[in-house]
Amino acid sequence: QVQLVESGGGLVQAGGSLRLSCAASGRTFSTYAMGWFRQAPGKEREFVAAITGSGSSTVYADSVKGRFTISRDNAKDTMCLQMNSLKPEDTAVYYCAADTTPWVRRGVTQYEYWGQGTQVTVSS
Repeated sequence: QVQLVESGGGLVQAGGSLRLSCAASGRTFSTYAMGWFRQAPGKEREFVAAITGSGSSTVYADSVKGRFTISRDNAKDTMCLQMNSLKPEDTAVYYCAADTTPWVRRGVTQYEYWGQGTQVTVSS
């Protein structure tokens, strides 16, 4: 079992920045990949970014590439998402998720454990 708790959401103006954090507990943190997903009202949950268990490799959705950075600290069992140049279309509930493998994957159904979500609102 893995427990995940997100923090760091909030309201920001377009062009601003936010940093989301995800604290994990349960299994050995470095043994599984982690991802960020988001869900806007009326839309399906979508992939944002993912990082391997070791932290050596990352992948991003095209919509956030160059603006968002995913990172993890395996000594502290935490993962972060630095979001810069935010746009109104980034408004969503953001979820951190834990995979059961150490490799990055993009599918919602491939992640077994989920946090409760944190709201990010970007005003124009």
